[in-house]
Amino acid sequence: MPSDISNIIKEELSNTLEQLLSKKTSVSGTSKLESNEFEGSQAIEANVKFEFKNLTTNWIFYIPTITATKFEYFMLGGMGELKEHIDDEVADAVNEIVSNICGSISTSVNAQGYEDLGSVKFESGGSEIVNTDKFAQIKNLYKISVTMDEDDIPVVIAFDDIILPYVYEISGVAPSQASPQATVSGTVAPAMSSSSNPSMNDDAAGLLSLLGEDSITNLKLLFDIKLKLSVRLGSKNFLLKDILRWDIGEIIELEQMVNEPLEILVNGIKIGEGEAVIVEGKFGLKVKNIGSEQSRLTSMGLGS
Repeated sequence: MPSDISNIIKEELSNTLEQLLSKKTSVSGTSKLESNEFEGSQAIEANVKFEFKNLTTNWIFYIPTITATKFEYFMLGGMGELKEHIDDEVADAVNEIVSNICGSISTSVNAQGYEDLGSVKFESGGSEIVNTDKFAQIKNLYKISVTMDEDDIPVVIAFDDIILPYVYEISGVAPSQASPQATVSGTVAPAMSSSSNPSMNDDAAGLLSLLGEDSITNLKLLFDIKLKLSVRLGSKNFLLKDILRWDIGEIIELEQMVNEPLEILVNGIKIGEGEAVIVEGKFGLKVKNIGSEQSRLTSMGLGS
């Protein structure tokens, strides 16, 4: 079975939007897009080429008006009024966001060390404003339902045939169903859980692919792998002109309230919450909320 990078796409989409727009973000689901769902509207079309070890694939991101205008609004820190229509400024903001998402996807795929996909690099092909009526003529359109705070903001991606078996969880297209031109030569590794895990090395990824079950017992073989723990104090978007004005002594206000818990991250993935403490003159962290062993393994791509 080919490696499935569906989880990486969803998680890096969510993580990147949360970091760029400073809004709590999650992916609530994926589905095949109905061609008339955004009929009579506009979208920003962003073309991206990904080059893996044995294949080159082209993805087209379609960001509908309802999503694109909110992206630009949040990227500017929620200043001014939310636009009703797409313009060049909105298109520029969306193009930058899509580029960041693709960069995060590439980094996570490379960190996993998939034998069949190998390393990957991407190239942005620019963007333009299009009419959504063209969706009726496009195949392989998939909607990723994103929840940002309490807003539903859909993101649409058109995959070409060659990548469909590698995004099986999103597309539902198994290798046996793929068209002949989607067949890739080379050794194919067993499918792995594809959550983002930036520090996992090739040996660890290879060992994961040999495990028959995603049980904690089998995963004890990986317990000596070093993972990076970090704590997120808070974040906030700023305009470039404001950042350039900063000087020594500047007080930078974050959006995190002082009484809110800090996020516990392992390899950039949130696994729990805690509060800062002092331990023998050093900063420490007291865990206040954390998932089960299985949920933590799953979030780090080491479980099912």
